[in-house]
Amino acid sequence: MRQLVTTANGDFEVLQVREVPDLQPANDELLVKVKASGLNFADILARKGQYPDGPDKPCVMGYEVSGVITEVGSDVDDAWVGKEVVAITRFGGQAEQVLAKENQVHEKPDRLSFEEAATLPVNYLTAWVLIVVMGGLRKNESVLIHNAGGGMGLAQLDIAKHIGARTFGTSSKRKHDFLNDRGLDHAIDYRNKDWSIELMNLTDDRGVELITDPLGGKHWKKSYKALRSTGRLGMFGISTASSGSSGGLKTTLNLLKTVIGMPIYHPLPLLDKNRGVFGVNLGHLWHEGEKAQQWMKEILAGVEEGWINPHVDTTFSFDEAGDAHQFIEERKNIGKVILVP
Repeated sequence: MRQLVTTANGDFEVLQVREVPDLQPANDELLVKVKASGLNFADILARKGQYPDGPDKPCVMGYEVSGVITEVGSDVDDAWVGKEVVAITRFGGQAEQVLAKENQVHEKPDRLSFEEAATLPVNYLTAWVLIVVMGGLRKNESVLIHNAGGGMGLAQLDIAKHIGARTFGTSSKRKHDFLNDRGLDHAIDYRNKDWSIELMNLTDDRGVELITDPLGGKHWKKSYKALRSTGRLGMFGISTASSGSSGGLKTTLNLLKTVIGMPIYHPLPLLDKNRGVFGVNLGHLWHEGEKAQQWMKEILAGVEEGWINPHVDTTFSFDEAGDAHQFIEERKNIGKVILVP
């Protein structure tokens, strides 16, 4: 079988497609023939050597796949064989075959293509934790979604709209028409305007109850200031650290600048302002498999009910992985970028 291997830290040329022996499931594993695999910022940061949770190189990245079960171990019900599924993986997803445990696998909704289904595990699970589990967003509250035009942003928008919240989102101007068609109430052009001034104008200087922010550094300070009383800041990602295509000195300095600019939240000001802050890292929730299973069931129910609608921008083959990385780094995508074997 073929795997997309990140051979070392560096630019796009470190991504190589390699042939390796076919996988064999252990007693408690299922073998998935991969039809589509998600590409995320974590994969890009790992390529640059800026992802502390990434495996040692050479490695195969990829947290999410869709495909068909072709074989199961002796302890797994063989009724799984032949089923179309979506699975979350702890690396290894960008390959023609993936091994997963039964609690990592869910049947693929019929109305989704394999490419659409591969968007669910990372984007929608993270969005669910940000918006519902920890963000506690309620009907008639308001939320600001940074990078609203990306795959994660659209996932959050689907969920926030279903809840009945008023939605604001930052994005480049060229994505505004698409976001308006998806139901975003207020699109803010962060490149040509100060988003915080625009947000305050739109909310009569009150701010919003929830802000989800992957930007990191000083941006988290700015988002915190834009919270309304009882507001919550959900921090995740740190996508500004991915600027620049290589893992050289420039991107290292960008990362250090981002880290140095991060705020420290003292309990007393939080008490005085009636605000909260929290962080989400899906990669650190592997020990909470039962929770993740339940969240995924609720997401899949949303797919069946029609209020979760994954959007795939572009599909690249494994051989075009460098182009796929560049496409995301240049922020060209509206929605998810998918890799196919």
